[in-house]
Amino acid sequence: MRFEDLEAFLAVSDSGSFSAAAQALHITQPAMTRRIQQLESRLDARLFDRVGKRVHLTNAGQLLVPRAREMLTGLADARRAIGNLEAQIGGTLKLATSHHIGLHRLAPVLKKFARRYPDVQLDIRFEDSEAAHDLVRHGDSELAVVTLNPAGEPDLSTTSLWEDELCFVCAVDHPLSGKPALDLTELAAYPVILPGLGTYTGRIVAELFESAAIPLAATLSTNYLETISMLVGTGLGWSVLPRSMTSELLVLNTRAPAIGRTLGCVTNPQRTLSSAANAFIEVLVRTSDPRPESQRPPV
Repeated sequence: MRFEDLEAFLAVSDSGSFSAAAQALHITQPAMTRRIQQLESRLDARLFDRVGKRVHLTNAGQLLVPRAREMLTGLADARRAIGNLEAQIGGTLKLATSHHIGLHRLAPVLKKFARRYPDVQLDIRFEDSEAAHDLVRHGDSELAVVTLNPAGEPDLSTTSLWEDELCFVCAVDHPLSGKPALDLTELAAYPVILPGLGTYTGRIVAELFESAAIPLAATLSTNYLETISMLVGTGLGWSVLPRSMTSELLVLNTRAPAIGRTLGCVTNPQRTLSSAANAFIEVLVRTSDPRPESQRPPV
């Protein structure tokens, strides 16, 4: 069984199209068809059914998907392990991060890493933290620097790097701006702009109000914190944002319990990390050290 055939099979499975899969792998559609036919011949089973312009997995195809991923991941791990035997750190490092962390946390890390390891080519994907966890889980990124799941991820390894205090904020001329020591009920009476409930940050806020049995319905919702900050600044509603993003907004005085989130690094313990990934994590951990620069270990 050829690994190229398994790669083609997964590409068709993920895209639902022979032509899209061929384009993704930079081969012709006839070549893609031959690979699938070769795999079906070796397995003596039909893997796809064509329905209109789409293809769908047969029962045999559904059974093969996780096993094919496991075999390709094993091959990638073997290649990395062999590559790690070489002293020089180079190659491509695939990592994922959120837009917020990329904008507010990663610049000094990337600067130091690029200066120290110029032979490493960074392939950075900007995703919601939840999607970035899945990229690491499925082997599409070696690591992610994201908001960590407050409930934990038992199948992934996490390293906490930053504690991000969350603050209730509004525009300086918002009706809430003149009210002292607000409680959750008072906040819930005004329009609110929040990240979606599919995000860890959105869930943290939603669960705070749920625990107090106070209904909270977002007037507007977006997963981009920078967009939320802009909308709050126009007076459209209050929100909850990291302390680092409150300079142009009013931080409300509330009687609500303190809330926050943890930012950190996520890896997959089932994968062998490349030398480049290990080097990046070392730079990341040392650069995120809260001690003054003069007291940190050299990078």
